[in-house]
Amino acid sequence: MDYETFELGDITLQSGTTLPSAQLAYKTFGTLNAAKNNAIVYPTWYSGQHTENEWLIGAGKALDPEKYFIIIPNMFGNGLSTSPSNAKAPRERGNFPGITLYDNVRQQHRLVTERFGIETLALVVGWSMGAQQTYQWAALYPEMVQRIAPFCGSAKTSRHNFVFLEGVRAALTTDAAWAGGWYQAPPEKGLRAMARVYAGWGFSQAFYRQKLDLSLGFASLEDFLVGFWENLFLSRDAGNLMAMLWTWQNGDISANELYHGDFERALGAISAKAIVMPGQTDLYFPPEDNEYEVAHMPNAEFRPIPSVWGHCAGCMGINPADGKFIDDALKELLAR
Repeated sequence: MDYETFELGDITLQSGTTLPSAQLAYKTFGTLNAAKNNAIVYPTWYSGQHTENEWLIGAGKALDPEKYFIIIPNMFGNGLSTSPSNAKAPRERGNFPGITLYDNVRQQHRLVTERFGIETLALVVGWSMGAQQTYQWAALYPEMVQRIAPFCGSAKTSRHNFVFLEGVRAALTTDAAWAGGWYQAPPEKGLRAMARVYAGWGFSQAFYRQKLDLSLGFASLEDFLVGFWENLFLSRDAGNLMAMLWTWQNGDISANELYHGDFERALGAISAKAIVMPGQTDLYFPPEDNEYEVAHMPNAEFRPIPSVWGHCAGCMGINPADGKFIDDALKELLAR
């Protein structure tokens, strides 16, 4: 096991539901300095775990463990932190409650402050749902967060994004084997259908037009759909995917007792220096959403990633040019 676990005890969620014996899985890199001011929080993304964030960490990179203490907290629902697949009764599997961005970040804050005694974060950074958590951190704890770099994500899930996710949900849950989350064996038919729906959105039209799927080592489009997308979803737990999908659909940094749904006020409260990086061709989180957000943030810069790789411009460095663009921006931001 290459990660540690922070025992949260029984926690009360935003919904008023108790999640018993909750756990937050995390991994750290580097050393916390004596002043405790070199910490970076780097949350995970939809279905991803900490190992899939590690591509952005390393010597000579912006997230250099020689300089910074980097904490990767695993999102609830991802199979390592408390999730449908590992939750204690009576909240296991089909009884798993809806968990919000707010719930995630509140417990991550406990990890950062209670386990490590950190009061200032040099940076919070994340891709996709990790970007959503990044925004939530900055809105909930503006005095604590000095810089943020959300990439390929938004502060609030748009109506169009919500509708896209309804298609993803339907593809999985219409498989009879899903059984309301109480499946006896993985609902493979549903997972494969889910992957096919996702495939049309993860990369852009230009990506497919230019046949860049073949550049990833696949022999044909069908080979790519099976070998990349179906393989990815078949390796995930169906209940965990549905739990994180609920979190994504309900993403809104203002949906809490601090902002009472006033989205613009929540954005305006983000005092952190920010470089916001949408994928230029992202179909989930289009640049227009971030442009609106940045217009309401006092210290933010809008810097789209000039890429045809769609949402996956931010994915695990699979396109090196996009990875360098993100890393360069992080270096610049950390130098401010």
